[in-house]
Parts: sequence; structure tokens; C-alpha cells
Amino acid sequence: MTYPIGFIGSPLDRLEPAHKDPHMLARLAADPTALLIDMTDYVPSVADGRIMWRAFAPLPPEETLLLGLIDGTPRFAHIDPSAVSAKRSSELMALLDSLEPGEAATYATARSLLDWHARHRFCANCGVRSLPHHAGWARQCPACGTEHFPRTDPVVIMLAEHGDRVLIGRQAAFPPGRYSALAGFVEVGESIEEAVARELKEEAGVVATAVRYIASQPWPFPSQLMIACIATVADEALTLDLTELEDAKWVDRAMVARALAGDSDGAFGAPPRYAIASSLFRAWLAGQ
Repeated sequence: MTYPIGFIGSPLDRLEPAHKDPHMLARLAADPTALLIDMTDYVPSVADGRIMWRAFAPLPPEETLLLGLIDGTPRFAHIDPSAVSAKRSSELMALLDSLEPGEAATYATARSLLDWHARHRFCANCGVRSLPHHAGWARQCPACGTEHFPRTDPVVIMLAEHGDRVLIGRQAAFPPGRYSALAGFVEVGESIEEAVARELKEEAGVVATAVRYIASQPWPFPSQLMIACIATVADEALTLDLTELEDAKWVDRAMVARALAGDSDGAFGAPPRYAIASSLFRAWLAGQ
């Protein structure tokens, strides 16, 4: 895919051997050049389009998250045992628009892991409070020994295509005028193609006859893998699920191009550039 996709391309070397080697982790933490991501309530400090770092002072092992290496320098984040789960804010979303995909990807890795720790403090097997493990990339129960690893939820996001038009929709929570591709979680026992077809049928009443994969994107709100597809559908008749969509409509290539160009008089407001929906629109315009 020739168009930039948000939240991918981090320069982090995740240094997986250090996850299981406490001596290596200790050496990295003691490195005088080691840095800590500068972040408050999941909002990073940003300057000139780059996330900011500060000197790292060694933390207790259960509060240490080794993100990896960038340019040979150890990079860490703090697992705050009192942190609450992350929320999205208008401040954060504005900052994301200023970050290049690689910088946003490094931030997204830290955010997703820290938020996972805040939301998964207790063992799902026996209920005892678990502790960070494997340099912060897992948790382990001190009672039953069960290891827990961060989860990623697959989500399909798709444009329904009929002729030279695509279907776009909006939720009530969107900013005024914004429309995007339709999306939904992949359910147990489904393929990607089946999930695309089911979601289109459930939300808009259209029947997919073919599905093609375009690209994927990690999405740190809280931790999903967005799987972008384009589906050819049988016709343009709509039956909307108004509990999922506030509105949906068919738009042509000229309308999509104007929206992506930021035309205030266009048919709709496009999703932000860091969202894979924006890249999906561009891919469709390019004939992918």
C-alpha cells in the first residue's frame, strides 16, 4: 500500500531476549543513557512532531516496562500500580495529528501496554492480584502461576463498493459532518471475510459478494488490530441498524477526493489521517 498508515513503523527494537532475562533487563535499566517516555495520563509530551523522553531512573521490577531500543538507547515506560484505564481526549487526538506514523507507533505501543496493565490487574484463572512479568510484556499470578499476555482484538473496517460508489456511515459520537468506513469486531469462529459480510449485512443491510484485503493497523484505543477491506456488494439498497449507525450514504469518487482534500463544502468530513479509514479511502481512489 503506497499511503502512510498511522501507528505503524516504530523504530523500536523490542529486544525480546530481555523479556525473559532479568540480568539483561537490569543492565539496560542501569544504562546511563536509558530514557523514559514522557507521558502524563496517557498523553505524551510532543515537540516538533516527536514524542519526548526524559532520563530514566531505575524503578522496581514490577513497575518497569522495557519498550525496547531506539538507536541503541534503552527506552522504558512506567507501570504505575495506581493508574486507571486510559480514556481518549480531544487534546490527545489533536496531538496524534501532529505525529509521524513511526512516532505515533512508538507511543501506541507504550499506551496499549500500560492501559492493559491498568485493566488486567487480577488473574483470570483464580482472581488473585497478578504482577507485571517479562519486562512488562506479561503479567503472572503469584498464587497459581498463570501467565497473562496482552490481547489484541481484531476489527474489520470496510468500504462497501457498488459500481463507482462506496458506502460511508457515521455514529452519533462522530464530530459533526464526519463519515467513515463501517467497522465491527471479528467474532469467535469467523474469518475476516465472514466478519466483513456479517457486519455489512447487520449494520446496513447490504450483501457482500466478494471481499478483498487492503491493509492492517494497530489501533491503541484500547488495543485492536484494524483489518481494512473493500467488499463488492449486490446492490445499494440500505436497511440501517440505527443502534449502530446514525446515518449512511453512498458517495462517488469525486466526493471522496474532495473530503480527503479537506473541502469544507464537500459531501462529508473525512476521518483523520492517522486512522486507517483515511488510507482505505485513498486505496479505493487508487483502484486497489
